[in-house]
Amino acid sequence: MSDPLADVLTVLDARPIRITRFEGAGEWALAFPALDRLKFIALLRGSGWLLTQNQPPLRILAGDCCLIGRSAYTIASDPDVPPIDGSPLYADGNDLLNLGGDETVALGGGISFAPSVGAFLLDLLPAVMHISGATPESNVIAAVLDLLDNETAIAGIGRSIVTTRLAEVLMVQAIRAFATAPEAIDGWFGALADPRLGRALQSLHGDIARPWTVADLAAEAGMSRAAFSAAFNRHVGVPPLAYIRNWRMTRARVALASRHQSVRTVAANVGYTSESAFGHAFRRHFGIAPRQTAE
Repeated sequence: MSDPLADVLTVLDARPIRITRFEGAGEWALAFPALDRLKFIALLRGSGWLLTQNQPPLRILAGDCCLIGRSAYTIASDPDVPPIDGSPLYADGNDLLNLGGDETVALGGGISFAPSVGAFLLDLLPAVMHISGATPESNVIAAVLDLLDNETAIAGIGRSIVTTRLAEVLMVQAIRAFATAPEAIDGWFGALADPRLGRALQSLHGDIARPWTVADLAAEAGMSRAAFSAAFNRHVGVPPLAYIRNWRMTRARVALASRHQSVRTVAANVGYTSESAFGHAFRRHFGIAPRQTAE
């Protein structure tokens, strides 16, 4: 069966982006804007606070890792410290910021996606995913963080290649750890980890062109149609057929943007026997015609 997470990350062309390092002492607070990327912050030493809209301040300790979706955020020594804009401090290729010492050391980075399609994954994720360094699942994360700490503290040859690969491993390991956490139960990761819903998602991602019905997916999960539909909607946040439609359109847009396949071929690959029906569905979803994407 297909691995839905690997499928999504591959189709969205998920790629690690720039790794930055923060060192600070005393009072400090840095604010960063919302972007269409999956951000990570990992605390190597000390402690701090992560603040996002509509969420209570989150205390983070050494060994903790946080994944942040499309949300503006502030990282601070204390929630009451007025933040300054952190983006200019990392401008012009500056990957290391030191504010008065190294009582607190953090690494930042993220995953970018192919243009206009990252929304598929980001819409399924909570604003913040916190992986405590005290959990058993964080052991691998700790090992990767130790390697990243060494790489970002020096300017050795091949540094950018090594940090990029390590960041990719860190992100996937953090997602794995979060998927097993209690707070992930009602999200997409929780659905992937659920034996029945996960089986249905594996089958769906393994054969997206199949003319799936809710009854088909329920049978894959070994559940009644009503029970499956309710459980899927509760976990993932959208009905099964809406999820299928969103993923088909996302795959189609990526394929069309590559300009390697015709509209007819792309339509067939995502389950449409009629190019016209595919065109109407694509326009409803993205507001543009398929051929405009391919141009």
